[in-house]
Amino acid sequence: MILITGAAGFIGSAVAHALNRQGRSDLILCDAAPLGASCKNLQGISSCSFVQREQLFDFLNETSRAHDVAGVVHLGACADTTERDMEFLLKNNVDFSIRLCSWALAHKARFVYASSAAVYGDGSQGFADADELTPRLQPLNKYGLSKWKFDMWVLENGLQSRVAGLRYFNVFGPNEYHKGRMASVVCRVFPQALQQGRVQLFESHRPDVAHGEQARDFVYIDEAVAMTLFVLAEHKANGIFNAGTGRAHTFNQLAEALFEGLGTAAHIEYIPMPDDLRGRYQYFTCADMARLRAAGFPARPDRFREYVARYVREYLKPGQRCLAAIS
Repeated sequence: MILITGAAGFIGSAVAHALNRQGRSDLILCDAAPLGASCKNLQGISSCSFVQREQLFDFLNETSRAHDVAGVVHLGACADTTERDMEFLLKNNVDFSIRLCSWALAHKARFVYASSAAVYGDGSQGFADADELTPRLQPLNKYGLSKWKFDMWVLENGLQSRVAGLRYFNVFGPNEYHKGRMASVVCRVFPQALQQGRVQLFESHRPDVAHGEQARDFVYIDEAVAMTLFVLAEHKANGIFNAGTGRAHTFNQLAEALFEGLGTAAHIEYIPMPDDLRGRYQYFTCADMARLRAAGFPARPDRFREYVARYVREYLKPGQRCLAAIS
C-alpha cells in the first residue's frame, strides 16, 4: 500500500489519480479535516482508506494493514507562503514531517516528501540542490524556512541516502482551483483574460529586469507527478532533488501562452508590486536538474506554451473539473 498525505490537495490528488491509472488502488489517502473545496479533488480516486491527518498516527500504530505500507508520499503541509505563524508552521511542516519520516524508516517504507524551491530565497546563491549549499540558503519567508528546516533535519541526521525530497518549483495545472491566492499565476489571471481581454502583471522594480520579464521555472502538473512517481519507484534515487524543468520562462511568455489558449490577441498591463512584497520577491528561478538526471530521470522537451494553452482550453475555459475527467 501507498500512503499519500495531502491527498486532497493539488499535487497529492494528481499523484493518486496517476497511481490509479497505473492500476493501483491500494492507497491510503490522508488529509486535514474539514476538507472544504479541495474534497472535489478526491472524486474518482479508488483507494482502500481515507484517514484524517489528526488521526493518522493512531491509524498507523493501531491498524494491522499499516504494516503493509510500502511507500509514503508526504505532500501534506501548510503551503501558504504568506503564513506568519512560525509556531504553526513548525508544528505542521516540520514536526509532523519528522514524525512521519521516522515512522516510515522504522517500518522500512519508502519515504518521499515535498520540499520547495522557496528554500532558495532570492536565488543569489543559485538553484543547485547540492547538500553542501543547503545550510547556506536563506529563505525569504517563514513557509520557505519551514521547508528548509526539514531539509536540514534530513541532512543533519544523515538520511539523504535513505529518503527522497523534491523541491517543487512553480507547479501549475488542474486541481489547484481551491488554492485561492496560492494558486498559480495562470489560474489567478485567467478570469481577467476571459472577462476583460487583458491580464495584469507586476511591474519590475529592478532596473536590469523589464516589466513582465521576471522569470520562473514553471512546471506542469504532469511533470511534477512524473518526478514524484519516479523517486517513489526508484529506491536508489535518494537525496533532496530539484523538481523543475531546468528552464525559466517569463511572465510575459506565460500571458502570451494563456491568450493563445483562448485564441485571442495578448493584452498585458503592468501594475506596481505591493510594497510588502518587494523585499520578498523572487525575480528569477530555474532548477538545476543535474542531480535528478544523474539519478535516472530523463530530460523532457520544453512544452511550456503547449501546457499553458492546454490548461486554458481543457480545464479553465470549460470550467473547474477534477483531473480524472481530463487525463
